[in-house]
Amino acid sequence: MEQLVASWHNGRSLPETYVLPLEIRPGKLNVPVSTNIIPVVDLGGHDETAIIQQILEASQEFGFFQVINHGVPSNLIDEAMNVFKEFHAMSAKDKAIQCSNDLNKNCFLYTSSHRYATEKYHFWRDSLTHFCHPLEKQIQFWPEKPTRYRNVVSEYTTEVSKLGSTILELISKGLGVSPEHFSNGLTENPKMIVNHYPPCPDPTLTLGVPKHRDPVLINILLQEEDLYGLQVFKDEEWIDVEPIPHAFVVNIGYVLQIISNGKLKGAEHRVVTNSNSARTTASFFVNPSDETLIEPAKALVNTSSPALYRSLPYKDFHSKFLVTSADWKELEKFVRTTSA
Repeated sequence: MEQLVASWHNGRSLPETYVLPLEIRPGKLNVPVSTNIIPVVDLGGHDETAIIQQILEASQEFGFFQVINHGVPSNLIDEAMNVFKEFHAMSAKDKAIQCSNDLNKNCFLYTSSHRYATEKYHFWRDSLTHFCHPLEKQIQFWPEKPTRYRNVVSEYTTEVSKLGSTILELISKGLGVSPEHFSNGLTENPKMIVNHYPPCPDPTLTLGVPKHRDPVLINILLQEEDLYGLQVFKDEEWIDVEPIPHAFVVNIGYVLQIISNGKLKGAEHRVVTNSNSARTTASFFVNPSDETLIEPAKALVNTSSPALYRSLPYKDFHSKFLVTSADWKELEKFVRTTSA
């Protein structure tokens, strides 16, 4: 774990292996301003039809929206963020110990990406990843330190999982598919990804995460308050996603784009760094199981609206995602039907 960015970044210039090719460097970054361009949906409203409409419009235009009054207690959100930050503040040795007892690799710690040893250049992040379901099986592989990690994060993932079910139910109603459509293998393999971005010597030359679309149904992201970093690509420009206290950022994944037969948009996004403050985020990925078939919902396919995507096991789709380094154009070629 000696390569973890957090263990060596202080007082050092940006290593050559982190300097990205000119065409994907972020370049000069503007100071983020509070614009609230990304739609904010109040899930506490009483007009379900209006809520569904807001979600669908945001999912079609941006592939992103934020949710407030979502039912996850604010104190639990604060506790979870604090314990995520405490984990990444530990020494590299201690962090490695916490992830080394998992022979099945249900919990792992890495820097940049899973392909660190073979990738041409690296990205400015450390990442803790672990699976969340079934909780009673997976929790034994989670970090034991900080000592309250398992208790806090188990409660947090339970609540966020409920939120995910609510959002998918609203989306299913909006699309006109059965509310039970997402109650099978499409959602039975969720995982938590806790990313940590230390202060960067030169944010113009590197990225925390490169441009990509998530290979999931939805991602429910918790951002750290007052710290920008997430950007969405729309209309040929990068838009900052404002960190709203106790809100969650929801983005449509590529799998949901397939299931919706292209009606919803898996948006491209990236993470930029900053030179002043460390930033921590937590993504709850709602994932299918490996053997589950991903395909357009049958209710959305007819003679006037033929299937744009073929049916394939999720593990095949995800393998292609990794092989292509998340290149969505290559993924499109792989998953599109021959007639599309």
